[in-house]
Amino acid sequence: MTLDMAEKPTRHRRVVMLMIFVCVAITFLDRGNISLTAPMMGKELGISPKDMGWILSGFGWTYALFQMPSGWLVDRIRPRYFYPAILILWSLSTVFLGIVGSFISLFCLRLLIGALEAPSYPINNQVVTSWFPDRERAGAIGFYTSAQFIGLALLQPLLLQLEAVHGWRSVFYVTGVGGLIWGVVWWLFYRNPRDSRANAAEVELIQSGGGLVDLGSASKKRPFAWDDLFTVFKYRKLWGVYIGQFAVTSCQWFFLTWFPTYLITYRHLSVLKTPLYVALPFIAAFIGVQLSGFASDRILRSGRSLGLARKTPIIVGLLLSSSILGANFVESPEAVIAFMCLAFFGNGMASIGWSLISHVAPRHLIGLTGGTFNGISNLSGICTPLVFGYLAQAGYIGLGFAYVATIAVMGALAYVVMIGKLERVE
Repeated sequence: MTLDMAEKPTRHRRVVMLMIFVCVAITFLDRGNISLTAPMMGKELGISPKDMGWILSGFGWTYALFQMPSGWLVDRIRPRYFYPAILILWSLSTVFLGIVGSFISLFCLRLLIGALEAPSYPINNQVVTSWFPDRERAGAIGFYTSAQFIGLALLQPLLLQLEAVHGWRSVFYVTGVGGLIWGVVWWLFYRNPRDSRANAAEVELIQSGGGLVDLGSASKKRPFAWDDLFTVFKYRKLWGVYIGQFAVTSCQWFFLTWFPTYLITYRHLSVLKTPLYVALPFIAAFIGVQLSGFASDRILRSGRSLGLARKTPIIVGLLLSSSILGANFVESPEAVIAFMCLAFFGNGMASIGWSLISHVAPRHLIGLTGGTFNGISNLSGICTPLVFGYLAQAGYIGLGFAYVATIAVMGALAYVVMIGKLERVE
C-alpha cells in the first residue's frame, strides 16, 4: 500500500481525554464542595474550627488509606465498569451530605467519599497510559489535570451564589446529581483502545509510541503477590516521586479546604466579592498546568532528555508554590490574592507528576504504583486541613502557610536529589 493510500490514524484519544477531563472536574468538585459550605455550615451547626478541620480532613484519611488496594483493583477491573461504579456511589454519598446535620455524620460521609474516590486517579493514569504515546502523554495529563482547577474556578462562584439563595445543602444536591449522570455516560461510551472507535492506525500509533494499549483489557490478570507490594516501596526513584507529589498536594489541599474560609473569616471579605477571589487562583493554576504539560512535551520533542522535560516544570512549580508564605506579609485583599495566584500557578505547573508514574512504574504494576503514589501524596489531605484547623483555633492560621511553603521546598529537593534518570523500574 502506498503512503497516500495508507489509513490515517483517527483521533479518538482526544475524545477520551475530554471524558477524563469531565471525570476529574467532578472528582475535585465533590472533594472540594465542602470548603464552600464550611463557613455557613459551621455557623448553622455550631462546629468549631478544630472540628471543621477534622471534617475537612475526613476525606483524606480513607482516600490515602485505600490507594494501594484501589491500585491493585485498577490492575484487575476494567475502567469501563470500575469508574462508573465508584463515581455513582460517591455521588450518592455527596447527596447525603446535604441531608445530614451533625459532626459525626458529616465526618463519616467524608470518610466514605474518600474511600470511593480513591481509585479515580489510578484509573485516570491507566487510561491515559493505554491511550497516549509517550510524546503526547504529559500534555494529556496536563489537560485533564487542569480540570481540577478550571472546573472549580468556573463552578465555585456559581455554587456560592446557589448557597446564598438556597442554603449550603443545595451545593451537595447539585454536585451529587451531576456525578450520577456522568457515571452513566462513562459506562455507555468508554472503551479500551482495541475495542473503541479508534482505527487500527491510531492503535498502532499509540502502541509504537510507548502507549500500553492492552492495559485494562480483559486479558488474564496477575494474582496478588507480596513481592509486588515490596517493589513499589523499595526504589529511591519512586520515593522521590512520592515525596514530591506529597508536596504538590499539600498546597492543593489548602485551596480545597480552608481557602474560602480563610478569605471570609480571617480576611473579612464580603460574600459578594468572595466568588471572584475564590476563582482567580484556580484560573492561575489552570494556566500553570496547561503550560507545564504542553511545554514538557515540547521539550521532549525538541530532543532533550525525558528527565529534563518532565522534572523541570515540576521543580520550578514547587518553588513557586512556596510563595504562598507572602500572604502573611500583606494587608490588601488584592495583594493576598496575588500571592495566592502565584502560589497556585506554581502548584499547577507541578501537577503533572502522574506523567512520571507513566514512565517509571513497572509495566505490570501501573495501577499499584499509581495507587501508592497517590496514597502517600494524599496523606496531605489529612495533614493540611488539620494543621490549618488547629492553628486557626489557636489564632495562628498564618503559620499554616509556612508549613505549606516548607513542604514545597522539600518536594523540589526530592526531585533534584532522589529520582535520577527517568526510566521504568522493571
